[in-house]
Amino acid sequence: MSRKPELRGRAARLARLFPGPAGRGRAARTPFVLLVVLLLGGGLIGLLLLNSAVSEGSFQLDDLQKDTKNLTDEEQALQRDIDSYSAPEALQRRAHELGMVPGGDPAFLNPNGTVKGVPSAAAEQPAADRPLVLLPPEALASTPAPSASATPTDLPVRATTPAALPAGATTPAALPEQATTPAAPPTPTTSTPGR
Repeated sequence: MSRKPELRGRAARLARLFPGPAGRGRAARTPFVLLVVLLLGGGLIGLLLLNSAVSEGSFQLDDLQKDTKNLTDEEQALQRDIDSYSAPEALQRRAHELGMVPGGDPAFLNPNGTVKGVPSAAAEQPAADRPLVLLPPEALASTPAPSASATPTDLPVRATTPAALPAGATTPAALPEQATTPAAPPTPTTSTPGR
């Protein structure tokens, strides 16, 4: 049987620092197992964080999609309102309610100063179709009395609503109704500039 020679001095001290053959296998496996456990634990924690971030993002995406759908519906409703207000029939009806009438034939001024076309006045709106102009009670008191030369087209319209009645009047019939028509625009005069 062979015996190992005994080490002395410096060699003995170095030999004591290194473990023997029996402890060498266990000592080499321990760091590897710890490394594998740390990698698996870190991977699981990273996967958990990634999964929660993805699910939070999907909730935000759902909320944003709902907001987008609501805003799109609101935009479409507003566009329908705009289309209904800008339709020719609606514009004509509103202009009629405001007392506007279709204009007459226009005349155009050429760059050299001559007038092209013959202008005509706008057609008057029938008295039954004219909107009533409501005057406050203060304006009714300051309205001058009609003179003998005044025509019905020159007189102001008196309001016949209970809110606009003077203190002494109890019914709308107590006030005389007078109608006005819009005055015809003056006929334009043409002159050549610089002459």
